[in-house]
Amino acid sequence: MAYFVYILKSLKDGSFYVGSTGNLKDRFERHNQGRSKYTKAKRPWKLVYSEQFPDRSSAVRRENQIKARKRKSFIEALINGP
Repeated sequence: MAYFVYILKSLKDGSFYVGSTGNLKDRFERHNQGRSKYTKAKRPWKLVYSEQFPDRSSAVRRENQIKARKRKSFIEALINGP
């Protein structure tokens, strides 16, 4: 089963959310339906980036790498590519 690291951008305030999941389509819908406590207030969300991994541990490791950078400029550079 494939796992994904994804980045959402709030269309309300421009903030980003980084997460990981085994079902990207379902997780994205849950965020926009308000079924995620943290992202509920900043709806609607747009999926702006994703990476696929062969297992959950690889995806979580990458998610934590992205979150550890803690800079909006890093996330924007990742989204916009090299």
